[in-house]
Amino acid sequence: MFVNFIYFIIVLLIYTTYLPPDEPNLAPLKTSILFLGLIIVFAYFTHMQFHKLEKRITKDNILRVDHKINAIITQQSVMAIVLFAVDIYGLSLTSFFKNIPLFTVIPTLQALVFIGLFVFYLAIIWACAYGPYKRLYITDLSRRSYVLSNISFSIPVLFPWFLLSGIADIINALPFELPKRFLSTPEGQVIYFLFFLSTVVIIGPAMIQKFWRCKPLESGYVRSRIEKLCRRAGLEYSNILYWPIFGGRMITAGIMGLIKKFRYILITKALVRHLEPEEMDAVIAHEIGHIKKKHLHFYLVFFIGYIFLAYTSFDLLVYFIIYTDPVYRLISSSGINHDTIISAVFSLIIIIIFFIYFRYIFGYFMRNFERQADTYVYALFPSAKPLISTFKKIAATTGQPPDKPNWHHFSIKERIEYLNLCEQDKIYIIRQDRKIKKSIAVYLAAIVIIGGIGYNLNYGETGKKLSKHFIEKILLREINKTPDNPYLYRDLGDLYYNINNYTETIRAYEKSIDLKPDNPHVLNNLAWLYATCDDKNLRNPERALNLALKAADLEESPHILDTLAECYYINGRLEEAVSIESYALRIAKKERSYFENQLKKFMTAAKVLSNEK
Repeated sequence: MFVNFIYFIIVLLIYTTYLPPDEPNLAPLKTSILFLGLIIVFAYFTHMQFHKLEKRITKDNILRVDHKINAIITQQSVMAIVLFAVDIYGLSLTSFFKNIPLFTVIPTLQALVFIGLFVFYLAIIWACAYGPYKRLYITDLSRRSYVLSNISFSIPVLFPWFLLSGIADIINALPFELPKRFLSTPEGQVIYFLFFLSTVVIIGPAMIQKFWRCKPLESGYVRSRIEKLCRRAGLEYSNILYWPIFGGRMITAGIMGLIKKFRYILITKALVRHLEPEEMDAVIAHEIGHIKKKHLHFYLVFFIGYIFLAYTSFDLLVYFIIYTDPVYRLISSSGINHDTIISAVFSLIIIIIFFIYFRYIFGYFMRNFERQADTYVYALFPSAKPLISTFKKIAATTGQPPDKPNWHHFSIKERIEYLNLCEQDKIYIIRQDRKIKKSIAVYLAAIVIIGGIGYNLNYGETGKKLSKHFIEKILLREINKTPDNPYLYRDLGDLYYNINNYTETIRAYEKSIDLKPDNPHVLNNLAWLYATCDDKNLRNPERALNLALKAADLEESPHILDTLAECYYINGRLEEAVSIESYALRIAKKERSYFENQLKKFMTAAKVLSNEK
């Protein structure tokens, strides 16, 4: 089930790192036909895969069929991610939503629409998988319950992002500038993220258990036994709940929550029904082990570690990829929007980092934490034989082979073998504890080093100089190869502008305009530079106004209208400056205080001029 978490996060990364072009890649009608056609093809192919498998159930080995069901689900889930990426990057579906006022003010709502689209793709897979699943396990679980169980178990991974992003949208939509300025700074973003992450981690379990529709375990023998075991282990918790995952038919348990008030012990009805009291005790002891060994705290550390890793390595990997010839040849020759290609490269890098980190680094610790939780049973009981017999029952009831590999758990066979070693010699318990301590020490040391490198690369002078020098060399090299590419001159102009090399900025922007006269970004930036340049010898008010007028004709956005107003202002046309800035302020959604100050400046100048006359 954990693999579904990864699917959702990858989809979220695809969506959030995409920069939509000004215009969709295809016309609305063609986009709609392709969108619906791809869904139909995907649904048909998925249905046929499972339909063929369902016909072979009575003729094939149960373990082989179970493996095949999971293999097809994994295969089609990956295809769903590919289909979602085609919707975003190929069909540019988000471009058709960008002018909806509600989505403009609260972009998180638009993101939810597209996350819902991916959930729809997964629902198609699970709905098609239900047929062979039901015949294989002879269950009375309905198709609807099967699909909803898969969805409800996976969706909570999006809660932190939804709340983090949604509250930030609300802050930016409110007419208060101080919190907006705070969130616009790197320090503010880090503080907001860490505070919010801590809050969500603490109270998140309360929301998740409501979402899963967990109900309290009734009073009686089972509850009393669990309570007694928790008291013996010194574990405090808020409640013991039934976990209705897959209708409660899985033999499993869980525990979530960092603090007592929001900590919940979860058990399924199948666990109560199929396990002996001693076996149930062993399973609960395993879950208590996760708390006692601080595994949930370390998971939080590992998540923050991923942020550090992505933050540090992102720029270096981007530089490497951009420096590779095939990438820029693809950008130049594909005919696809330049920004779309760059956005796709960024998304691919982030997804690769995410996959490697969680599949291998995080997966390594998850497997070993599970083994450590297994061995914690010896802290409460003299033997782990009840846990061993539980594993055998799980293998028998699920029909999965005991040696089936798992990226976040050792196989059932491996877990049983290790517990048998512990039965013979308790030194293996100590060895596992030492292994984890050493691994965590190595991990933390690596994160500290990576964090230091990341800070220096992003905020240190060395990093800034390296970044600018590297990008300049890349752009100049590519310009030498494709001297008629206006986007390269645009990017070079942006780079020179940021390092205050205004002479080279003007040269690069002017060349970009010669090659592509209708680029509002370049027209606007060059107009602002000619109007306000610190080097007064480079100012050109008349040229600035001509450029600003062209930019405003192409794009009526607040910052471009502000440039036009500034150009009217320096040319002494104050009434026009006031009129244009008033309109810019009226349509501005963000940084309204800036436009208000600009308007005040123009109105004051106009008033002074009027008094002089």
